[in-house]
Amino acid sequence: MTPLPGGAWAGIVTTGESPAAREDHTLTVDEAGATAYLFGGRDGATVFGDLWALDLASDTWQLRSPAGDAPLPRFGHEGVWIPGRGLVIFAGQAGSAFFNDLWLYDPAADRWSLLPAAGSVPVPRYGTCAALGPDGRLWMSHGFTEDGIRFADSHAYDFAAGMWSDEAPAGNGPIERCLQTCWWRSDGTFALYGGQTTGVAALGDLWTLTPGGGGGPTNTWSEVGGDLPPARNLPAVARHAQATIILGGRGIEKTALADAWQLPDATGTFSPLPVSGEVPPPRWGASLIDDPIRDRLVLFGGTADGGALGDLWALNTH
Repeated sequence: MTPLPGGAWAGIVTTGESPAAREDHTLTVDEAGATAYLFGGRDGATVFGDLWALDLASDTWQLRSPAGDAPLPRFGHEGVWIPGRGLVIFAGQAGSAFFNDLWLYDPAADRWSLLPAAGSVPVPRYGTCAALGPDGRLWMSHGFTEDGIRFADSHAYDFAAGMWSDEAPAGNGPIERCLQTCWWRSDGTFALYGGQTTGVAALGDLWTLTPGGGGGPTNTWSEVGGDLPPARNLPAVARHAQATIILGGRGIEKTALADAWQLPDATGTFSPLPVSGEVPPPRWGASLIDDPIRDRLVLFGGTADGGALGDLWALNTH
């Protein structure tokens, strides 16, 4: 798969009600590529627990109001779509509270349900990263919790068994950190990039975890060399055509970034993503999703020195 030749940015104008400006939220696309679900986030001290559906064909928002129990408001959580089931929300923070709960939103029933969790349950945290593995399990790694504690652990959740397992490899791996991003590559390895750690505002290293088939002791981390983008935390990241697209984030000087990078699985090498049009303002804590039906990436929200953002952008890739 060759790198993308580039894309053209354009602002998306929506009509009707829309979400408040925010950062550290999740935006997750359903398996049909028809709807993206926005959950949580924050704007300063305001923490959100609302759920919105973005119709990707019409670019219109709809506030969902599920009956019954729901996740507590939070930010810095993870959102993953589980085919045939719905949206899963994991972990996050609100004030002094940190979470390690798993919630499933079923759009057909318009209802949240708390998933069972046994086994090697991760310590409550925010700023972790998670992605659905080729084995159908939810894999997560690293993060932060109270008292300044950062983690270097890895766990996987089996939806059929309702069970967590410890997947931390023996030996060297990415140092303790939070606010990183991770994704599964087409070769079946779990990639982790960036973040921050104690005394270092932004990291720029790239690692891959190779599952060994026998749990944590058989898994291995490997650091990926070569030219890498400038260090950052809280970038907006999406998978597109067997490549990873990384946009913005907060750099080593704690300032907002607006650059765009691509990392094709086939080459394993980062390169700048050429873009045209009116580029979105620099930001961190935004969300970026792939919309392959309409040949575009969609960006929402984030924050910069001027405060939280509620804008919606399309990077047209055709």
